Amino acid sequence: MIGHTVLTAVHISPEEKNKMLHYAIVFFVIALIAAILGFGGIAGAATGIAQLLFVLFLVFGLLSLIFKPGLRA
Repeated sequence: MIGHTVLTAVHISPEEKNKMLHYAIVFFVIALIAAILGFGGIAGAATGIAQLLFVLFLVFGLLSLIFKPGLRA
């Protein structure tokens, strides 16, 4: 029972995963533009946010592949 509760709490819809990947790409582009224009602090912050969102996207994507809802009884 406890494991089932954890599995349903981890489920993230495909739309939410797409939003996370979209925002990771957006922050990466912001970081590139800021770096080209010489705004080092903004570029560093945007790069950090993009990396965090991308890692979250990968983790949640792998978890959703491992724990697909409806496959277990």
